[in-house]
Amino acid sequence: MAVLGLAFKGGTDDIRESPAIGVIRDLVNARCQVIAYDPAAMGRARIALSDQPIEYAGSAYEAARDADALLILTDWNEFRDLDLERVHSLLRHPVVVDGRNMFDPDRMVLAGFQYYCVGRPIREPATPIAAGRDALAVPVA
Repeated sequence: MAVLGLAFKGGTDDIRESPAIGVIRDLVNARCQVIAYDPAAMGRARIALSDQPIEYAGSAYEAARDADALLILTDWNEFRDLDLERVHSLLRHPVVVDGRNMFDPDRMVLAGFQYYCVGRPIREPATPIAAGRDALAVPVA
């Protein structure tokens, strides 16, 4: 399992009250192999999770490589800007669990992911809006 985000919010290295720490402990207890990445909070997370057998990646893409799924737990802008095609090619299974609702569900489904997010219904893929047009109809949430 690749985990993106260890801080309680993007833009900080503060892991106090970060849900990611508990989620990672739960994943390890469920015998998941976890590789984590955060742009700023990995130093603090290494200390807080020193008793856990997890790995740390040098980038979001490194974390995604050969992972069974990608779990997003902190709303870093860096994660919003991920190259989704690249992420899709790196994951063993194209499953994204978005705990921060960072992506449009239709966009993720169109990119070929099984996409699960918090508090939003799972949508079917969008359909082309007109013959000969490249645009896609994306329902407004």
